[in-house]
Amino acid sequence: MTTLIATSVVRGARQGESHGGVYLIDLAGKRAKQVIDWNSMNIDWRGRGLDRGLRGIAFDGERVFIAASDELFVYNPKFEQLASYRCHYLNHCHEISRHRRRLYLTSTGYDSILGFDLDANRFRWGLHISRDRKGLRGTPFQPSGRRGPPLGNLLHLNSLCCQPEAMFLSGLRTEGLHAYTGRYIEQAAVLPQGTHNARPHKDGVLFNDTRKNLVRYVPRQGPQKAFRIPHYNPTHLTHVDVDDSRVARQAFGRGLCVIDDNLIAAGSSPSTITLHDLEAMQTTLTVNLSMDVRNAVHGLEVWPFTT
Repeated sequence: MTTLIATSVVRGARQGESHGGVYLIDLAGKRAKQVIDWNSMNIDWRGRGLDRGLRGIAFDGERVFIAASDELFVYNPKFEQLASYRCHYLNHCHEISRHRRRLYLTSTGYDSILGFDLDANRFRWGLHISRDRKGLRGTPFQPSGRRGPPLGNLLHLNSLCCQPEAMFLSGLRTEGLHAYTGRYIEQAAVLPQGTHNARPHKDGVLFNDTRKNLVRYVPRQGPQKAFRIPHYNPTHLTHVDVDDSRVARQAFGRGLCVIDDNLIAAGSSPSTITLHDLEAMQTTLTVNLSMDVRNAVHGLEVWPFTT
């Protein structure tokens, strides 16, 4: 059966404590193994959210790319670190997605998408996203220079999905899922506020409706499908002394991947992976990684290697 890889963040963690990690989830055995504990003392402590764990995940051959807030790490399938890369314009990265020979990263703090050349191992492309009277527009810039966009976080870009026809992106304040084709940015779907992990799926759009504690699939025609995010008895949670909307709360939906057309996996806090069957409209499996309410899934992908 499928194995998943998940990253997590620990919101409100203090310097020297674990800020999350990387897990491999064996769905057949209903068990998880933590393969990286993110407790680096070199974490950048500036910025919003007290949310500095590990984020987006992508693969290129035998390389596993995992993004932190402001640094891109490279591992082999045994999780031995091979390299890491920084860029002045990488700030509060959320998701990453590979297309051909380039890895794309959301730079939420700069309202931008960065392109990392997988052959040259350099940040070589940038696109600043802004709003005008006609909607969203993209302005290219060179991430190795100093004439890029200002630090802003006006759109809070948090979703990125590359498909052959377009790059799909969205954020808390983009007012929908948008498609960038290389020339224009056009709205592909209307989304409610407060979403994460939005992406096209079949003939509709799939996303975490984080504010409503739901995972939703909305087709172009026909009724939408929604699954409730797991909610635990508060007496079973730990670190509830920091449980408020600014730092951490349970049932915060983030992390989403497609296993096949009908089976999807969704993440939430405290770190939990849940499988949903769109055709049967059933939740088929739940695997809990931690009952620390601060510990939340961030990135979630199908693991392509033999474990």
